[in-house]
Amino acid sequence: MIIRDRPSGLKLFLVVRGSILSRILLALVVNIAVATLVTWSHGDLWDLKITLTTIPFTLIGLPISIFLGFRNNSAYDRFWEGRKLWGELVLRSRNLARQCLSLIDAQEPAHVRNGLADVRVRMILRAIAFSHVLRDSLRSQPSGAELAALLSPEEYEQVRQAPNRPDFLMQHMGMDLGRCLKEGRIDPCLVAAIDATLSAMTAAAASCERIKNTPIPFSYTLLLHRTAYLYCFLLPFGLVDSIGFMTPFVVAIVAYTFFGLDALGDELEEPFGLEPNDLPLDAICRAIEIDLRTALHDDKLPPPLAPVDYCLT
Repeated sequence: MIIRDRPSGLKLFLVVRGSILSRILLALVVNIAVATLVTWSHGDLWDLKITLTTIPFTLIGLPISIFLGFRNNSAYDRFWEGRKLWGELVLRSRNLARQCLSLIDAQEPAHVRNGLADVRVRMILRAIAFSHVLRDSLRSQPSGAELAALLSPEEYEQVRQAPNRPDFLMQHMGMDLGRCLKEGRIDPCLVAAIDATLSAMTAAAASCERIKNTPIPFSYTLLLHRTAYLYCFLLPFGLVDSIGFMTPFVVAIVAYTFFGLDALGDELEEPFGLEPNDLPLDAICRAIEIDLRTALHDDKLPPPLAPVDYCLT
C-alpha cells in the first residue's frame, strides 16, 4: 500500500512512485507513437485515406467509461472488504488474548517466559501464527521461519504440510479449549465466548479465501480490456482531421486514463498480493504480533513496519 502525503502543485504531475504509469508505460508509448505517425501522415495509409469522425468515439467512449468505472468499483469493493476482514481479525485476536488471560484459570500469571507449556501462552502465540499463515496462504507463499518461534517443533512441521494451514491451527485452538474445559480450568458458560471468537477468526479467513478464489469474471475483464485498447489505438484517426498536431497530446491523456483505470482494476481485484496498491498484510500481521506479545508481557517486541520508498507491504 502506498503511504504518502498528497502532492500538490507541480509535484502532482511528477510523482512516479505510487502511480500506475509503470504498468502501462509500454502500451502508452506505443499508443503515442501510433498517434504521432497518424498525425504525420494525416491519416493516410499508403494510398488509402482512413476517414473517421469523432461521432463513433463519442458514442463508444461514454459506455467504456461507465463500464470501466463499474469494474473499478467492483474491484475496490473487494479491496475494501479484504481490509475490513483483516481489521476484524485484528479485533478478534486482541479479544482472544484478553479472554485467554482472564477466563482460563492458572496458578501463575501468564507470561511469555512460561513457554508453550502454558496453554494461555500457547493459544495467544498460535493466534499470531494464524495471522502469518493466513497471509502466506492468501499470497500463495510457503510459511516463513517466524512460525518456529510461535509453535512447538511438532506443530510447526505439521502446519507446514497441512493443505489448509489456517484451519489446521484453528483445529488445535479448539482442542486446547476443549482440554481446558475437561480439566475444569474454565467455566462451561465462558467456553462459548472464546469459541465464538475462534469462529469469527475462522469466518474472516474463509471470507478472505472467497475473495482470493473468486475473481471478477475473466470474460468481462477481457471485453473491457480489448475495447479500451482498440478505442485508444483508433482514436488518432478520428481526431487528426479536426485537431491536427494536437492529436498525440489528446490521445496521450485519453490513453493514460483508460489504460490506467484498466490496470488499476487489475491490481485492486486481488488485494492480498504484493503490488504497491495491495493491502499491507505484513504490517497488519506485525501489529497483531505486537499487541498479543504485549499482552504476554514480552519485553522483546518487534518494531512496527514502516513504509519503504512510500510502500508498506
